[in-house]
Amino acid sequence: MSYKRNAYATPRLIKHDGTLLNLDIDLFYNSMINFTAYIEKFYSSELDLARILGMRNLSATIGELFVKSMQDVFDGILIKNPHQDGYPDLLLMDDYGRQIYDELLKNNKLQEKAPFSPFAAGGIEVKATCGSIPDQKKCNKMNISRPDIGDQRIFVLKGYDWKAHHRQTNNLIGIVWDFIDGLPTITSLQYSNKLTTDHWGKIVQPRTGGGRTTSVSIMTRAGVAEMYRGWLFVLDDSKYINFFNTYNNGNLM
Repeated sequence: MSYKRNAYATPRLIKHDGTLLNLDIDLFYNSMINFTAYIEKFYSSELDLARILGMRNLSATIGELFVKSMQDVFDGILIKNPHQDGYPDLLLMDDYGRQIYDELLKNNKLQEKAPFSPFAAGGIEVKATCGSIPDQKKCNKMNISRPDIGDQRIFVLKGYDWKAHHRQTNNLIGIVWDFIDGLPTITSLQYSNKLTTDHWGKIVQPRTGGGRTTSVSIMTRAGVAEMYRGWLFVLDDSKYINFFNTYNNGNLM
């Protein structure tokens, strides 16, 4: 896949003390290459990963694979949060972060949630979305087929956002993906260190008897616009470039 790069982007991570850490944008590109290799390895078997997981679980898996890819590429600068419910997803291993982590390791506390939710030294959150498409009823009215699992979605994509379990999410890598030739493919990588609680909607609590859905906050359109302004890479394909620009009333890509 060929990607268009934002020549003006310099991703910066806001550290625990408010100072900024410049991150090499090439490492984000290498993380995408690493991610693609993982996806191809998964799909080299005869298992239909997407259909086995379902769309919701697949999108979460894509986020986790990208976390793994970034950990590989950033080589000790960022490491995966050891607690599955912790945040951020990738922990910053500067001097302060390493000191905290080593102390927790020494005291056999890497399995505890509290030190990693949140991690005091901060880091990077990673979230993935494949966007939203019309429901079956609307597709019928439009006389089009609703994309199935594995089908490319860009032709009927209505919009996109990201979801979080709290409204403090910042230093966020936002992945937008689609099926291309049947494979989950990153179509845009966006980043912002400027997100505030106003960029996240009111937390929606699960309904009584409503299954195992957890509380969730949906990014607002203002948040999506902020992420768009921080785009790093977009698939070098006019369909996707035009979609992101049109949806955000801009021409940054």
